[in-house]
Amino acid sequence: MRIEPKDKLIIHADITGNNMLKKLLFIITTAMVLVSSYLVFTSPIPIRIENAAGDPINFKIFYFHVPIAITAYIAFTIVFISGLVYLKSKNQKWDIIGLSAAEVGVVFAALTLLTGSLWGKSAWQVYWNPADARLNTYMILFLTYLAYLMVRSSIDEPEKRARLSAVFSIIGYITVPLSYFSIIIMYRISSVLQTHPNPAAVSIGGKDILVTLFANMIAYILLCISLILLRVNAETLREDIAKIKMDRNL
Repeated sequence: MRIEPKDKLIIHADITGNNMLKKLLFIITTAMVLVSSYLVFTSPIPIRIENAAGDPINFKIFYFHVPIAITAYIAFTIVFISGLVYLKSKNQKWDIIGLSAAEVGVVFAALTLLTGSLWGKSAWQVYWNPADARLNTYMILFLTYLAYLMVRSSIDEPEKRARLSAVFSIIGYITVPLSYFSIIIMYRISSVLQTHPNPAAVSIGGKDILVTLFANMIAYILLCISLILLRVNAETLREDIAKIKMDRNL
């Protein structure tokens, strides 16, 4: 297909802003991921040995597990906000941002479940503890946003797809606070402490530990933002090409 000059202007449209700033963001993100990963190997075990279940060294996974779990919450919050703004503005770019954030959030949520299961095998001797409220509600959250992506892919008409996706994202967001506060909610209901590690309960603290934890937090939030920007650009380009083909009946 031959691309006309007017089409090139459409394809090069970039809804995410300045390319130089994005390149700077990608460089900083790469540096932060490398530095924070190095700190994980040089920092102490993030728990008092007497409070550790299983092999204490396995608690180092929390330097990775906690930041990616919170980053997934942030990604799904972006999906929620994008849905609200789309319903108000009907601007297609918010549908693209919501889709991109959902895809990245699902990847981070899957990694959270995977790392949590690996730790569980060490501490609980099982990959999955069905009595743990945080595990179960996080799985519900993951499946909700997986369903969001599947529902989207089943609808061909762009406006209908964007509208239904926005409504789905708003309703589905209830799974985020449900997951985050699940331990407190279950304790209020049953007065039974959950087995899922709680940073306050296991005395996670200390300057070196907090520096490494926050470094990983910043690194994975930046990584999440960078991946969303890349997906937004790719999806925008795909929709521009689809529009050109439709206009030419190709």
